[in-house]
Amino acid sequence: MARNERRGPRLDQPLERGRNLRPTVDSEVAGRVSERVARFIGSWRFLGYMTFVVFGWLAWNIFAPSDLRVDAFPFLFLTLCLSLQASYAAPLILLAQNRQADRERAVLQDDRDRTARLMADSDFLTREIASLRLALGEVVTRDYLRGEIRDLLEEFKDIQNVDKKDDSETS
Repeated sequence: MARNERRGPRLDQPLERGRNLRPTVDSEVAGRVSERVARFIGSWRFLGYMTFVVFGWLAWNIFAPSDLRVDAFPFLFLTLCLSLQASYAAPLILLAQNRQADRERAVLQDDRDRTARLMADSDFLTREIASLRLALGEVVTRDYLRGEIRDLLEEFKDIQNVDKKDDSETS
């Protein structure tokens, strides 16, 4: 039997997975949807819509003819609908908050990294400036050089004056 004809799993290749019957959900898409829903639920527009629907529901079920009313006085169906809406809204809001917290955590980490790089750069520049100052301490400055030249010129003038006096006395 040849090597290539051998049956069975090969160790150098990944196993083939069977079909997965569970639906797959892209967490990024689900997160974006949850953020959009949470943003809408937290808006004044949504509060206005909900207020309009609740008051309309109450007005219809109080003032409409009794054979056309959908929900009697305790308004159990309205309570059920509001509870259902709240039970879906709470997890969506929590998902959106978790995504926002993850984004803020990533931004904070990026800020920390940037701050660490800036601190390292400023430490490096501080050391470089200190070394330049030490090196410049050994270099002659312009003012010092001018003062030395001025002193030398005065000495030459004094020497010339002394030489002129000596020449005048000898003659």
